[in-house]
Amino acid sequence: MIDRYTLPEMGEIWTDEHRLSLWLKIEIAACEGWAKLGKIPNEAVGVIRAKASFSWERVQALEEVTQHDVLAFLTNVAENVGDEAKYIHLGLTSSDILDTALSLQMVEATDLLLSKMEALETVLRRRAIEHRDTLMMGRTHGIHAEPITLGLKFALWYDEIRRQKNRLNIAREEVRVGKISGAVGTFANVDPQVEAHVCETLNLKPALISTQILQRDRHAFYMTTLAGIASSLDKMATEIRNLQRTDVHEVEEAFGKGQKGSSAMPHKKNPITPERICGMARVVRANAQVALENVALWHERDISHSSAERMILPDSTLALYYMLHKMVQLIDRLQVFPEQMKINIDKGLGLIFSQRVMLALVEKGVSRENAYAMVQRNALEAWNTKEQFENLVNRDISIREYLREEEINNLFDYDYHTKHVSDIFARLGLV
Repeated sequence: MIDRYTLPEMGEIWTDEHRLSLWLKIEIAACEGWAKLGKIPNEAVGVIRAKASFSWERVQALEEVTQHDVLAFLTNVAENVGDEAKYIHLGLTSSDILDTALSLQMVEATDLLLSKMEALETVLRRRAIEHRDTLMMGRTHGIHAEPITLGLKFALWYDEIRRQKNRLNIAREEVRVGKISGAVGTFANVDPQVEAHVCETLNLKPALISTQILQRDRHAFYMTTLAGIASSLDKMATEIRNLQRTDVHEVEEAFGKGQKGSSAMPHKKNPITPERICGMARVVRANAQVALENVALWHERDISHSSAERMILPDSTLALYYMLHKMVQLIDRLQVFPEQMKINIDKGLGLIFSQRVMLALVEKGVSRENAYAMVQRNALEAWNTKEQFENLVNRDISIREYLREEEINNLFDYDYHTKHVSDIFARLGLV
């Protein structure tokens, strides 16, 4: 599914060819670093720059024999460079190349994710402003609570995506590190200045300390950040699914010409994109658990993390990129039905004003406990008899001792619940 639906630029980052091209950049940069220290002739570096290349097919064939990906790569590069290849990989260990390249891939992937998050932020902002005053029912526990606006719902998501974008920027910095520190991180056979040159060349920060590898708490932080973003998309998609239910039907995913919802039931228009997003969020969250398991390795390094990372990092960035792409389309084209929202509000028989009636009684001197009992009595009767709550309140003698009919009628005003919407929007900069 990923190959079919993911836009090509994210997939390119995780190809074998791209990974090896990053390895080559790192190896050349290391040679340059050694040359600055006078350990490699500048002429040799010039030859390496000019001739260093690889063939993915040749590397694959060599790996069948060596059973070691980096050694197969180095062998192929040496075949193309010639005698000067003796200076390549000088003092380095495989993980210097693997982990530094992985950091570059993660940064590249993150930049694409951030671009999609900015697009989602933009479309949520637009829809929030568009529906700032579109009245709808607010629900808690799935039950009618008090009115809100659809714009508030979009604005809430807008603010959450902004927070998640900030977290992803922090995660990007966490993984924007390289290490060229040798077999166990002691720089025994490679000078720290070589690491500094490589990282500067590649726009990475040198890890302050490492073992044979970069420590996997960085990768776990990154993956849990992706899982958090996926969960926010899951939350948004779940809400859209609920609001599209036949018995609610306040919004609806756009349905294209010629689209089919069911092989058996021609009437169906299912929320397929939100459901897909919810399902993929589970995968990203599960992958984050794997990243957490990778933090604890034996001594200065074992290889148990490597095979897992080759799956979870590409899969999670690809999945999240696709999820963000589809969520942008979903929000942009989401169909909204204000008339149905009003119908659903009216189903509540005016019970949404129960708190306001209670507070009005408290203001008249009734204890909160007694006011609650008086209002609840009438609310339960409204549910049972299906009579309008306002009529029952007006007939309640105990309530009428404190509130006149005009005062009661003024309490049943939708504008009361939305009077501070503009203030909330101003806080968010949605003006």
